[in-house]
Amino acid sequence: MKLYIAEKPSLGRAIAAALPKPQKNHQGYIALANGDVVSWCIGHILEQANPENYDPAFKKWQMAHLPIVPEQWQLKPKAQTRAQLTVLRKLVKQADEIIHAGDPDREGQLLVDEVIDFFKVPAKKKQNIKRLLISDLNLPAVQRSLANLQSNQLFMPLSISALARSRADWLYGINLTRAYTLQGQKAGFNSVLSVGRVQTPVLGLVVRRQQEIANFVAKNFYEVHAHLQSNNQEQFIAKWQPSEACQPHMDDEGRVLNRALAENVVSRIENQTAEISSVDEQKKQQAAPLPYSLSALQIDAAKIYSLNAKLVLDVCQALYEKHKLITYPRSDCRYLPTEHHAQAKGIITMLAGANENYAAFAQGANSSLKSKAWNNAKVTAHHAIIPTEKSAAKLSLNPFEKKIYFLIVRQYLAQFYPAYQYNQTRVEVLIAGGKFLANAKSPIAQGWKLLFQRTKNKPDNSIQDNDDKLSHQLLPKLIAGEKIHCNHGELMSRMTQAPKHFTDASLLSAMTGIARFVSDSEIKKLLRENDGLGTEATRAGIIDLLFKRDYLQRQGKSIHATVVGTSLINALPITATMPDMTAHWEATLTNISEKKSRYEHLINPLTATITEMIKQSEQQSFAELPKVAFKRKAKTKKPFARKKTTIK
Repeated sequence: MKLYIAEKPSLGRAIAAALPKPQKNHQGYIALANGDVVSWCIGHILEQANPENYDPAFKKWQMAHLPIVPEQWQLKPKAQTRAQLTVLRKLVKQADEIIHAGDPDREGQLLVDEVIDFFKVPAKKKQNIKRLLISDLNLPAVQRSLANLQSNQLFMPLSISALARSRADWLYGINLTRAYTLQGQKAGFNSVLSVGRVQTPVLGLVVRRQQEIANFVAKNFYEVHAHLQSNNQEQFIAKWQPSEACQPHMDDEGRVLNRALAENVVSRIENQTAEISSVDEQKKQQAAPLPYSLSALQIDAAKIYSLNAKLVLDVCQALYEKHKLITYPRSDCRYLPTEHHAQAKGIITMLAGANENYAAFAQGANSSLKSKAWNNAKVTAHHAIIPTEKSAAKLSLNPFEKKIYFLIVRQYLAQFYPAYQYNQTRVEVLIAGGKFLANAKSPIAQGWKLLFQRTKNKPDNSIQDNDDKLSHQLLPKLIAGEKIHCNHGELMSRMTQAPKHFTDASLLSAMTGIARFVSDSEIKKLLRENDGLGTEATRAGIIDLLFKRDYLQRQGKSIHATVVGTSLINALPITATMPDMTAHWEATLTNISEKKSRYEHLINPLTATITEMIKQSEQQSFAELPKVAFKRKAKTKKPFARKKTTIK
């Protein structure tokens, strides 16, 4: 008997639909006509044991117990899915061959592997386990995957990296949460202070941004615009470029702070002859944006529809599992396998026949075009999120599902439009010894941008809005050496702006582009290579958890840290609140998955770091924390419980 073990029931049913019939549904599995069986997990049906499972004394939180480091790690069945574990135990024992059908990611690999290990499957049987990778639940896609089974042994390094991550998060979260909660209690804060490898640096981002805003002192700076007229009476504007002699009057960002200096430039260029010192005109093109990864989709959904990351993930899961309209959504990849291009014509034809606003986009798409998105070298365990061949015509989608599906469809269809083409013109002008610059671009062909045109907002007179106008002005035909006329200079008085509070979109963007928030060049490199803080599957949950723990709150679209969140970051050592540690973790985890490193290379140094941080906790000040009575809630006993992945 072959036993297929899927990650969840919906995937199990999709696999069974592609296998021999007639079939019989049983409690927890589907029996096939040929005697094979399809069963499933329900996400993680095993979880890391609690400290008290290792030693009953650990049930009471005491500094003397820390750090808690299990010698022999234990998993225990989740109470709510114990029945399904019993079903799997019986089927695994009966099976001659096992096919691992976890989701195509690090966590999906571990999820089924840990069940197989828990049942102590014999070595020979384990050696012959096959791996089934499915990213599209529609029948033709599942059939293609079933025809391409691989040895599960090829994915063991991925499983070990997931196991290392799971245990490391347990060590970090359990020990530091206990240590800092106990120190907080001494200061009168009698509630749990949750500390996590990812959640705490994310909270640190928000707290430090708030502190920047609170400490910000606005200052005036000045620009000069030269209003010029060509010999054909065509008018345009060039912006003053201060020389090195102006450096004493400028800030670190090159802004002129001396009003008198700017006023002097205005008076000097009034009604003067100007000379075109150089003209550089280039025809350029811009390729369509790549199809979505989950984070890229969440960021756009937040910007366009003000949807939070958790909601977008939930909607994507429904579009994938319930409606089968999109491919696997928890993807960190924005590229597609080259062989998928053969399905493009069918998908585009299906979309073109829909009674939706994206149908016009599909009708204008050229399925023979192949954008840079199709690149096997950049596809890992999963590929970008794209629409499947299934039509949404007869489905009843809710408004959220319609919006997210539209974004995914539009991004996919953009791959079948030509590049956006434009002329980029850079004109340098000399006026009374000063250098002025006009840098503008004018469209030649809209290409894929036709799909993204929206009604523009009214001008907000912001610096960005003004600069945008200058970059899109129409420049006359000019040649180097030509003499034209400067009608007058215009003094532009501006004021420096405080950083903006994080929103859902900008916080997600910060997590994926966390490298820009650190100064160490080596850590920057690690963070760029390992896609920032958290994973596609966990980022939404991490942000959501910070709200549930009352560390973050919303004020309109802005995200603010609460008093407790701010006090916690101020009480923690700086190493716990920065992304540096995660950078090293993720680099090691990637190396483990690629067989360049070992499990011990993460766990051993981490244990030493945790021991040192526990000692540091006794020297930290918790005086800023509010005095609160202890809240006895079931969830505070296990602040790290999760359905699928440890909240970090």
